Amino acid sequence: MKKSLGLLIAALLGAAPATYADDVLTGDTRLACEAILCLSSGDRPSECASSIRRYFSIRHKKLGDTIKARRNFLKMCPSSSESAEMSGLVDAIANGAGRCDAQELNRMMRYSRFEKVCEQKNKYRFGRQYTFDENCQTVKKFYVRPDKPEYCKAYYDHG
Repeated sequence: MKKSLGLLIAALLGAAPATYADDVLTGDTRLACEAILCLSSGDRPSECASSIRRYFSIRHKKLGDTIKARRNFLKMCPSSSESAEMSGLVDAIANGAGRCDAQELNRMMRYSRFEKVCEQKNKYRFGRQYTFDENCQTVKKFYVRPDKPEYCKAYYDHG
């Protein structure tokens, strides 16, 4: 009995590394899974550098093609399609990562408006004050929309 139990344990221990070795991801599949982990967290440890670099190296002429290619890269991770929540996270990352930081949002959400700017003068006549505009100019002013785009809301609020 002890001999057969020892053989069983030895067989299981001998098979464990082989089974574990089959579960290790490599290549773009590994980088895709790492990118999902790194882009969905607030931290960017040094272990994320290669996967983040690979993700952001995917570029095409049109933004829509870039987003589609990045989404397809993230979908290489086997766990990306395990649930609806995971698929939603992958879509949120593909649409929002790199486009929802303050600098990019200020650039994308900026708009201009022409406004009439005048120097106001006060005039007193017969004991009453009259305000009138003088030296009016039309100037171009820039503003930033305060609301985040939908893809950024999905990226930050996904959870």
